[in-house]
Amino acid sequence: MPVDFSGGARLEVRITPADVGKRVSVRQLTAIVDGHPTFTDTVGVLASWDEGVVYITRRTGESVAIAASALVAGKVVPPAPVRRPGGVPVVADAELEAVASRAWPATETAALGSWTLRFAGGFTRRANSVLAGGDPGLPLDEALERVVRWYGARGATPYVQLPDSSPYAARLDARGWVREADTVVRVAPLAPLTRLPRPAREVALSRTPDEAWLAAYHRTGELARAALAVVSGGPSVWFAATPGAIGRAVVEGPWVLFGAVEVAPERRRQGLATAVMGALARRAADEGATAAYLQVEADNGAARALYDRLGFTDHHGYHYRRPAA
Repeated sequence: MPVDFSGGARLEVRITPADVGKRVSVRQLTAIVDGHPTFTDTVGVLASWDEGVVYITRRTGESVAIAASALVAGKVVPPAPVRRPGGVPVVADAELEAVASRAWPATETAALGSWTLRFAGGFTRRANSVLAGGDPGLPLDEALERVVRWYGARGATPYVQLPDSSPYAARLDARGWVREADTVVRVAPLAPLTRLPRPAREVALSRTPDEAWLAAYHRTGELARAALAVVSGGPSVWFAATPGAIGRAVVEGPWVLFGAVEVAPERRRQGLATAVMGALARRAADEGATAAYLQVEADNGAARALYDRLGFTDHHGYHYRRPAA
């Protein structure tokens, strides 16, 4: 509820659009009753500052829109120190998306304010889309025009990747941008994964993928070069292989991304996927990681059931937007 803070304390707005992506505390004027101002406080990540409107994402994922003219106080505050059980940090959706982007790097990038335009020769939407994690530094329509031109010059569809909690989701809806490929980001403590059963034949780990690994990943032909550049990039990349299965992991700080887990159809239901993840988890733990994350398509029930059994829980969802044809 609004609270009267008219006790004479000095109020000052000490945040700007340059603070997009940071955790902030703001106070807005909501009413003046009998000559006394009343205010509402909001704490969360400053998601964007566009066309005179400040968007803040609360810890619950709720997006709050505040007219910049209504702000009477604002400051950057330290990140929340709370951690999930088992060493999984509590991070905002945009923060984890930034970590994930570095683990799946495009071969060409360009900055548009706090947005990152990514291109990798058409290999995956993630590496060929805009990471819209903050303020583009321009009115939205002008920013979208630049996105369309940038991807058009490369003969690519202009995709924008958005966390479901993004304030831009509703605004792109209003502009007719089509929603595609709903995906869930899931997280888990790493320690239990290091104790997954070891297979009879050891899982081999390497820093680079060989031709057999790429063939098992079904990335050959025209996209092979772009695929190799993307999967080989990242802070600390590991590839796993055992007869019938492969996987990939990328370690950065407390986080390890699991991905590219593929099992040959004739070898499924033999525990190979968990064996590969266990080997990668043990290597990631050796490098200091404490938390795992992965991305799975929202409608992939079989994969989600597997990850449920491994202790993964939903962190947030994201999706892609493209202009209507």
